[in-house]
Amino acid sequence: MLARPLQLASGLVIKNRLAKAAASECLATADHAPSDALAALYERFAEGGAGLLITGNVMLDAQYLERWGNVVVEDARHLAALERWAAAGNAHGSALLMQLNHAGRQTTRLINRRPAGPSAGPAVDVLFAYARPRALQSREIREIIARFGSAAQVAERAGFSGVQVDAAHGYLLSQFLSPRTNLRGDAWGGSLENRARLLLEALSAVRTATSRSFTVAVKLNSADFQRGGFEEDEALEVVRWLADAGVDLLEISGGTYETPALLGLSASTRAREVYFLDFARRVRACTRMPLMVTGGFRTREAMECALAEDALDLVGLSRPLLLEPDLPGRLLSGEATRSVAKRLDVPKPFFALAEAAYYDFQIQRLALGRRPKLQLSPFRAIARYVVRDLYAVLVQAIRSRCPIACALLPRSLGLPR
Repeated sequence: MLARPLQLASGLVIKNRLAKAAASECLATADHAPSDALAALYERFAEGGAGLLITGNVMLDAQYLERWGNVVVEDARHLAALERWAAAGNAHGSALLMQLNHAGRQTTRLINRRPAGPSAGPAVDVLFAYARPRALQSREIREIIARFGSAAQVAERAGFSGVQVDAAHGYLLSQFLSPRTNLRGDAWGGSLENRARLLLEALSAVRTATSRSFTVAVKLNSADFQRGGFEEDEALEVVRWLADAGVDLLEISGGTYETPALLGLSASTRAREVYFLDFARRVRACTRMPLMVTGGFRTREAMECALAEDALDLVGLSRPLLLEPDLPGRLLSGEATRSVAKRLDVPKPFFALAEAAYYDFQIQRLALGRRPKLQLSPFRAIARYVVRDLYAVLVQAIRSRCPIACALLPRSLGLPR
């Protein structure tokens, strides 16, 4: 089952049913271009054997980064570096999708002290790292829609197989979908149809700017796991609209920075391994759009069973591949039957930060050609994570205030590992 190819409506053939889901790499240069280390990382993932690779956040606007070190595509100025990245990801027969994103209110104070979201309101509630957002103006929303189209056009020119529009995990499109963060009273808020308007118009802009053979995927939350947030029944309605819009591939996930998936799920759901399988079955009942499910897969048996049941078409793996980049090939050959499980034992307030820091450390090592370091202390990982961000802020401040010093500063925002 895992070895069977999958053909999408765009014509893209994915060589097997294993996909590397997005994980934020933060390996851009100081001017937001893909670094050589980022290309090396994706060649390593491609060598690992997954049929589909999806990049981490590629941002549409340098003012609204998810984190320092994000690649930004505002125009074609970094086309040559993007071409090297695409070639690395496609080097071993894998298909490579660029994940397009806008952080909205989910960008830290270090990046933007006055972030923007659907509505003015409280800040993202994670360790006081975020500022209160202002409401986007209608003119700005139209500009964001145009940015999705222009970024997708650049991705196609660079040689990517397609793009994934990220409407999950509390980023801007997800913020518009959620009645908890979208309190607007105009055409962009209120009813679900209005809250989904930004997502659907962004998809339309992507389609208009690219060829029909260019794959367009969407990542959608099954739920936000927050009271008053985006719920499963609403998600199903959005899924129907996405199918009508001709989306080639839908990825299901869940949670936000404030409520990561592991904290939003019951213990019984976590014990079943595949976090969003029940929702995937509901999606299957209303559309045959190709479906990728990410979250919780750890054993080949669970992957094979989900495929045999026809609950999904692609198995999404993210963190397992950051600990074992060659896992897909070993699962396909029968050498491996499960991934290395790593559960961090940290207090709940630090859970999201500890997980982000731990896996960020592994990404840095993989990009340098090193082996993952599984026994890293989560609190040591947090310390390195914070130091890396402060280092990036310092580099950016020096570059903006003292251009003469640029030649003496490293281009990469990563720290040696």
